Amino acid sequence: MSYSVDFEKALEIGRPPNIRSLFPNSRALIVSGKVIDRALLAKGKAMTMAANGRNHIIIRGVLRAAQRARAAVIIEIARSEGGAKAYCAVNYWNIARQVDAVCNELGITVPVAIHADHYGIKSPDDLPYARQEIPSLFDAGITSIAIDASHMPDDENLLASIDLARLVPNWAGYETEVGEIKGKYGLSSVDEALFLVQGLNAHDIFPDWIALNNGTTHGLEASDAGIQVELTAEIHEALAGYGISGAQHGTSGNNSDRLRAIASKTRTTKANVATALQMISWGVVVNDYGNAILDDDGRFIKVKGEGVSEELWQEMVAYADSQGWTGGNYKKLNAIFENKILGQPRHIRERMARRVEDFVYTMLVEVFNAGDTARYAVDAILEAGSFDLGPKTGRIESPEEWTEEKIREKAARLSTDKGPEGDFDD
Repeated sequence: MSYSVDFEKALEIGRPPNIRSLFPNSRALIVSGKVIDRALLAKGKAMTMAANGRNHIIIRGVLRAAQRARAAVIIEIARSEGGAKAYCAVNYWNIARQVDAVCNELGITVPVAIHADHYGIKSPDDLPYARQEIPSLFDAGITSIAIDASHMPDDENLLASIDLARLVPNWAGYETEVGEIKGKYGLSSVDEALFLVQGLNAHDIFPDWIALNNGTTHGLEASDAGIQVELTAEIHEALAGYGISGAQHGTSGNNSDRLRAIASKTRTTKANVATALQMISWGVVVNDYGNAILDDDGRFIKVKGEGVSEELWQEMVAYADSQGWTGGNYKKLNAIFENKILGQPRHIRERMARRVEDFVYTMLVEVFNAGDTARYAVDAILEAGSFDLGPKTGRIESPEEWTEEKIREKAARLSTDKGPEGDFDD
């Protein structure tokens, strides 16, 4: 059959219940995160972009790139970016509506998942509110979530994950995390990752992805060594029997060769890109993998005639200066300037979206090997005959060995280095 015929069938059966309810007349193929993961696994040695839509222009550019590359893709927003204390106008509760609208406007026919990234739990005190808030995300059109309790000790991470995973619909994509994402400090280990995944498995929780601290940072700067490809491969191999893929965070500080290695040598199917897309949309000078280049005074360099207007850029810089914001803290400009960005002339908005599109297309096709994965995603839906692809594995571990008491005993025997505390929300 042709892709267009299969697309129509996938559109009929592949959209989850919340998406069908919210957008009954839509022609956007918004799917579970499970579908995206299976598509990249089917192609093999491939991962797709999980693009943080910090502004509306980024969402447009990413979707245009995915359509051009015929790639299944993920649009996401993290809790720090789009939660209750957001610094972006795009948030957990409007991102699905924005994606659906853009898909219909532009005739996007590739499968797209809507991911709530880094739903952070910093302490057990966060759990009561999380139990209230997480269902509201799915009410608003989220189709995949990362519950990130990795800031806590291993036993608390696992127990919080068990608690909150019950709020995630069975059909939805689910990501878990071990080890805060903070560069060379506190690298994740095989034992830590096995502890988390085995404990979840014993409670009939089967994550689609695991995020590791494998040597990368969030934000602008690369760590000393960047992503540790061999460490990642070792941990993924140890987890192979549990059917879990890798989620690579903090890609903006790593070069294309290292990202190609992650795609080809590990079980990673999802690669988060956030800060790079923000900077590219604004017109900031970046290197080939999206890391901003600073001048001798440590300030961003704006490309004349690219991104936002020169006048708006000067206003943004002046505002950041007035707040004492430099480097990564420029992210706080997103919510403040979203409406002014959208109020620019059409040709400026278009050049912003085109700059994002060109960068994302190159990453999808030439670095991540995600080109033509839309076909695999549609095939997965048709083979399942449903929006719900089910888990990749069943229960392997014994529940009796993973009671709360035994979880705490096992965690006490782990030898781990969490590294220094810090602000690693993105």
